Amino acid sequence: MTSLALQKTIENKIFLLRGLKVMLDRDLAELYGVTTGNLNKAVKRNIERFPEIFMFKLTKDELSSLRFQFGSLKRGQHRKYLPHAFTEQGVAMLSSVLKSKRAIQVNIQIMITFTKIREILATHKDLQRKIETLEGKYKQHDQQFKIVFEAIRQLLEPPVPENLKGRIGITGSWEKK
Repeated sequence: MTSLALQKTIENKIFLLRGLKVMLDRDLAELYGVTTGNLNKAVKRNIERFPEIFMFKLTKDELSSLRFQFGSLKRGQHRKYLPHAFTEQGVAMLSSVLKSKRAIQVNIQIMITFTKIREILATHKDLQRKIETLEGKYKQHDQQFKIVFEAIRQLLEPPVPENLKGRIGITGSWEKK
């Protein structure tokens, strides 16, 4: 698989849970070329390397939410245990637990992908701030434009003759009283 194709695959396997970008154990196992069970065994043997900010177990509600996003699972894909979710730091820590060449290469690509996502989000936030700044400037200008347009409207309205000011309706005569 080319690095670009691998990066796209990785991007599709990053989810937002508990406000964190995470990857599930089964997706990581698939990318690393190991079984989910073996990946989790390696983690359990080195559990001190994986505090909750690096890895956490999904709740039933979180799993249901993800299943809803995925659509229905194929036969045989239901899990006996709740999956683990690994944050970016947890994925980095996996590289010290899984030592195969494939695991190292995949881990490098995952780190590159997380970095690119972070850059995209930062760019998005900068753009959002710039738009908000422009909106603020235009709000001030909007009020100034309203004043200018009101003055222009007043200039464009034909003047009311003095003799008609204060009169309501037509009395039949246009003469001054």
